[in-house]
Amino acid sequence: MFFDNLSEINELAGRVQCAIFVVPNSAEINIKNATVIEKDKTTISIEQIRNVISDTRTKQKTARYIVIKQAEKMTLEACNAFLKSLEEPNENYHYVLQTENLSNIIPTIRSRAEIFILRINNPLDAAPIATDEIKNLAKRMLVAKDKDYIAIMNDIVKKKDNVREIALEVLSTAIEISYKSYFKTNNQMFLKKIPKLVKTHENISANGNIKLHLVADML
Repeated sequence: MFFDNLSEINELAGRVQCAIFVVPNSAEINIKNATVIEKDKTTISIEQIRNVISDTRTKQKTARYIVIKQAEKMTLEACNAFLKSLEEPNENYHYVLQTENLSNIIPTIRSRAEIFILRINNPLDAAPIATDEIKNLAKRMLVAKDKDYIAIMNDIVKKKDNVREIALEVLSTAIEISYKSYFKTNNQMFLKKIPKLVKTHENISANGNIKLHLVADML
C-alpha cells in the first residue's frame, strides 16, 4: 500500500499489529507511547530486541508501539527473537519497522507484516540486487506451473557449491519480485505465490532437504 505523507504513519500503524514502512532512514517517525530501537554501531542485536520484548509481557489498556529504525540491521538472531514476539502477540502492542530497502527485511518478517511504501520514495522500479542468473531462476519460479518445479530445482542444485545459499537467494529474489509486481499491478497471482515462497525459504533455512522443499513446498 502506498501513502503520501509521513504524518499518516501514526494512523496506519495503529490499524495493524506489525507494519513495515519503506521510507528514507533519515525520516522521523513520531509516534506517541513508542519505544524506539536503533542500531548499536552497525547492527541491532538480539539483546536489544529481548530487552524490549520483555517489557511487552505486561498488559496495556492503551496502544503501545515498538519502533525499530533501520530494521534491516537486525541480526538473524534478533530477527528470530522478534518473530517469536509476533507469533505470541500481546494486546495493544504494535510493531513499526522502518527501512529504506524492503528486500533486506527477511521474508519471514515481511510475510507477517503490512507493508506501506512512501510514494515519493517508490522503490518498485529498482531491480533486485542479484545476478542475472539468480533473477532468471526467480522469475521462472513466479510463472512456473506444477510440472516446472522439478526442472527449476535441478537447475539450482546442479551448482553443487553453496547450493543452500543459492536456493535461498533465488527464493528471496522471487519474494522481492512478487511484492513489487503485486504492488505495481495488483495482480493476485503474485500475492498468492508469496506464502509458498516464504514457507520454502523457512524450511531450507532450517537445514531442510533442498530438493524436497524446492518442489513439495511450491506445489
